[in-house]
Amino acid sequence: MRPLFHPAIEDVSPEAVLHALSDPSRAAIFANIMRAGCVEACSALSAVGDRVIPKSSLSNHFKVLREAGLIRSERHGIEMRNYSRWAEVNARFPGLLAAIINAYASDAGDTSRSSRTSPPG
Repeated sequence: MRPLFHPAIEDVSPEAVLHALSDPSRAAIFANIMRAGCVEACSALSAVGDRVIPKSSLSNHFKVLREAGLIRSERHGIEMRNYSRWAEVNARFPGLLAAIINAYASDAGDTSRSSRTSPPG
């Protein structure tokens, strides 16, 4: 089996982080891994909101997050365990991850509030 690529923290770039988290599904997946510390089953993250992400897309999302340096993935038998590299990335780029994740949370809150308070169209 081919080894997984994990960049050294010195090789993690802000461009890669921004690209990886530019997709709302990847940002949600990363936020869930970050909150959990370790996610043992990739399928546990297949639901984003009311939408289910197909396995092929989910695999690609994990690859982008891993190659950007945001997560570390380890094979354990047939299972893939994913760990957040939040502390490492935050030490390299203080505040960047929090700002991005908080912006998504704020946008989600603004969207739900505006849809409730908007007059029927």
